[in-house]
Amino acid sequence: MFGIKFGGAKNASPQGDYLIARLNARVQPIDRGEHYEDPLEETLKESGLGEVTGGGTQLADEPAGIEFCDVEICVSDPTEETLAAIIARLEELGAPKGSKLMVEKDGKEIPFGKYEGIGVFLNGADLPDDVYEQCDFDEITDAFDQLMGDAGQFRGYWHGGKESAIYCYGHSFEAMKSAIDPFLASYPMCQGARVEKIA
Repeated sequence: MFGIKFGGAKNASPQGDYLIARLNARVQPIDRGEHYEDPLEETLKESGLGEVTGGGTQLADEPAGIEFCDVEICVSDPTEETLAAIIARLEELGAPKGSKLMVEKDGKEIPFGKYEGIGVFLNGADLPDDVYEQCDFDEITDAFDQLMGDAGQFRGYWHGGKESAIYCYGHSFEAMKSAIDPFLASYPMCQGARVEKIA
């Protein structure tokens, strides 16, 4: 199915039509479940539309870290109304721009997503040793959440050989960047950090 292998399927081959929501979100499997799969599953079951049957996170080489994530869905009938309801729910859950819903039955791809993303890539190898000893990664993510407020939210991370990445999503890349710029300039572990728009 779309050439993708999924781990952690929740059921053995349920009957129906399969969809894949390819989310332009850089999140770890646990975060994918918390932010997208579990609440979508609840909505699908409550409405009788179908169920979430699996998911996957696509890793990429440095510096990207994580490329995207997929949520596999089985629905009883892939009507326009059903597809629209799934997209609407995923957008409520913060699906980033550049996401798409793929329908196995006819190969249709529907673009969706409203949120923008910011990636902050920290230098994980070249700063003085005492910076890594005295600073804390979780302190950075907590500060981002506090500083961004309603503008954005920490959603995912990745640790590579030379860099560690923090991924946040919100309505405006510029608003998120403006909120954390003073912290990036002052916190020792953020020296030389790269900031990129990822959605």
